Amino acid sequence: MRLQPATLKGWLRDGAELAILDAREEGEFGAAHLFWAVPCPLSRAELRAPALLPRRSVRVVCCDGGEGYADRLAAVLAGIGCTDVHVLEGGVPAWRAAGHEVFSGVNVPSKAFGEWVEHHYATPSVDAAELKAMQDRGEDLLIVDSRPMAEFRAMSIPGGVDVPGAELAYRVPAMLARPGTTVVVNCAGRTRSILGAESLRQAGLPNRVVALRNGTMGWELAGFACDRGREESYAPGTPADAADSLTRARRFSASHGARVTDRAGLEALLADGTRTTYVLDVRDPAEFAAGHLAGSRSAPGGQLVQATDAWVAVRGARIVLVDDTGTRAHMTAGWLRQLGGWKVFVLEGGLSGRLETSLAPAPPRDVPRMAVPDLAAALAEGGATVVDLARSIEFRAGHIPGALWGVRTRLHLLKPRLPPDRRVVVTAPDPALAALAVPELRVLVNTPVAALEGGTAAWKAAGFRLAADRADPPDEACVDTYLRPYDRNSGVEEAMRAYLAWEIDLVHAVERDGDAPFGTW
Repeated sequence: MRLQPATLKGWLRDGAELAILDAREEGEFGAAHLFWAVPCPLSRAELRAPALLPRRSVRVVCCDGGEGYADRLAAVLAGIGCTDVHVLEGGVPAWRAAGHEVFSGVNVPSKAFGEWVEHHYATPSVDAAELKAMQDRGEDLLIVDSRPMAEFRAMSIPGGVDVPGAELAYRVPAMLARPGTTVVVNCAGRTRSILGAESLRQAGLPNRVVALRNGTMGWELAGFACDRGREESYAPGTPADAADSLTRARRFSASHGARVTDRAGLEALLADGTRTTYVLDVRDPAEFAAGHLAGSRSAPGGQLVQATDAWVAVRGARIVLVDDTGTRAHMTAGWLRQLGGWKVFVLEGGLSGRLETSLAPAPPRDVPRMAVPDLAAALAEGGATVVDLARSIEFRAGHIPGALWGVRTRLHLLKPRLPPDRRVVVTAPDPALAALAVPELRVLVNTPVAALEGGTAAWKAAGFRLAADRADPPDEACVDTYLRPYDRNSGVEEAMRAYLAWEIDLVHAVERDGDAPFGTW
């Protein structure tokens, strides 16, 4: 069914469940999209959509930039059993032409919410120059970086310690020996700095807590050098004061309308075919891997609030958060309630009994495969070409020498670069993605096509070298990724300044849009 912008605007306000999926690649999505749209690139839709739409009868609207991808996404959704699928007539251009607000960037609801939080709660902050002066004076400081370890390792404030978002209220109290220590929370930009600092304040930390205004970007723009390669983090295990932290976190979540449930309650929610229910484990990914509730997905709490659209697509859905000791789940629940108004539950006793440890995806479809040693031999003889479907920034960081980077839905662009006398071997971080591409490449070439067994990770594990080239693909070709300022090869400082200005202005764009009443759901 084709849908007019006016109808969709009404659906956004009728209170019923609704998912808006944008079929374009992330870089294209980031140029202009609807506020509540969730990226579901056509190239990965078969893999991404089932998790985004756990209830197949939910109302779904597909959109694009007018290229026709939305119709193709609608067909994919029908193929996985979705029964109430619509296409926005004219896509984002028609939405804009109808006078509705259009947003650039990614994770927009979360980032706009961060700006709202700063304004609403009057979150205190210091800029880079102030923090540097505090360090130079020898003030008693604890600098905590609220990002995942991979981001912390890439660039961090000197003297900082990695404590990802949901861990802050859980870990920081045990890291403080003195009530006079000032806690400074930073991220790369603004959102996780603000939310992290405010989480500690809302959790009742008695110490002075401030956000580092503009994060590592602001630090470098001020002329200070970030550290690289550091891995300092919090002590593992359950903090000694976990019970006190839980009491404060429960108070925070309850004040914003979050509820608790048990295993029986969860089963009842999942059995209700009229509503969508997500089950998300907010612990550290390593804890999730060690044992988790069957059917749950790993969604570290800080990242969940920072990038909600990576896990949750359905407006009006129910979200059940899983944690072992509860603090992380309750803090996350309180923020999700204010951000999107979802019905949020914290599962109590959810990690008791038999747990699952397997992280293996469903077996991919049966396609021809090639083992790493065979590929190495074929490459040495000039008998194979590798097509790599990793994200562009991952390909830049490391790929099989000579591999061609591509996007699954645009494999035809590679055809001129595929020698007619060489077999084609497909690699991807997700073996299911490689398997999907094999028959599609077979249509383009007259040579055998196979998937690499174990992907590029297996190639590296076997001791073969990887090639890295920050300029391959060039910035303009990275349609699959909305490049962060520090992912760019030129104009980095200009991009940082533009990004920070964009974040600050988001709250005004949200007011004009009118469909995100943060804190008042």
